Amino acid sequence: MSGDLNPRIRQAAEWLLSSHHAIAFTGAGISVESGIPPFRGENGLWNRYDPACIELSRFLSQPADSWMKIREIFYEFMGEARANDAHRALAELEDMGIIKWVITQNIDFLHQQAGSINVTEFHGSIGSLHCLHCGRPMPVEELSWTPFPPQCISCGGLLKPDFVFFGEAIPEEAMATSIRQAEKADLVVLIGTTGEVVPASMIPQMAKRGGARIIEINTTPSRYTDSITDLFLQGSASAMLTRVMKEIGEKQAAG
Repeated sequence: MSGDLNPRIRQAAEWLLSSHHAIAFTGAGISVESGIPPFRGENGLWNRYDPACIELSRFLSQPADSWMKIREIFYEFMGEARANDAHRALAELEDMGIIKWVITQNIDFLHQQAGSINVTEFHGSIGSLHCLHCGRPMPVEELSWTPFPPQCISCGGLLKPDFVFFGEAIPEEAMATSIRQAEKADLVVLIGTTGEVVPASMIPQMAKRGGARIIEINTTPSRYTDSITDLFLQGSASAMLTRVMKEIGEKQAAG
C-alpha cells in the first residue's frame, strides 16, 4: 500500500486513544528485529532445521535426538534474543491503560521481558518446562543439560518445554482466554502475523465479527489485509509503533 503514512499513523493513534478494550495480536514478525527469524518462509528456521524435532511422537521415541535440536534452536539461539522497541511500545501502551491484553503466537517470552503483564502465549513458551512423568513444573532458569536429555529433579522423568509441539492441542486456558479477549475487543492491533497458522488465525477474525476495528502492522500484506484489516501500516513493527507512540504522546500533550 503506497502513499503518505502520516494520515494512517494519526488514525491509528486516534483509534487507540478512543478504544475501550484494545488488544494486540502478535506473530513472528514482531520478533524479527530481535534476531529471531520466522519459522516459515524463505529465511525461515524450518529451512535450516528439520521440524520433526518438535513432533510429539518423535520427541517421545527419540528424546535425546530431539533435545539436541531443541537446545540449539530454542535455548542457545532464541534464548539469547532481547525485546525490541515494538515489544516495549506494547508494554508502554499497557502501562498507559490503552492495550488491555497481548495475545502472541510467539514462544520467545519477549513480551514479558519488555514489561507486558497481561499476556497469553497461544502456543506456549520456552520460559518453562514440565516433567512428563510426574508433571512437576520447572522454570527455564533451573534447566540443566546434565544429564542429557534434561531430567526432572524430583523423579528423573523426561522434561518437555512448555510450548506446543506438532501433534499437541492448544492449551485450553490459552484458547479460552484468547476467545474471551477477542469477544471483548473493540480494537485489535495485528503485528507481524501472516494469518496462515490455524487455529490462531481465527482469533482476529472472531474479534472482527464482533465489531472490532483492525489495525495491521506488517512489512508485506497478509491474509488479513484484504479481508478484515481496516487500517494497514506497512513497515517494521518497531518503526510503525514508534511513530504511533509519538503521535499518541503529542495528542495527549495537546489535551
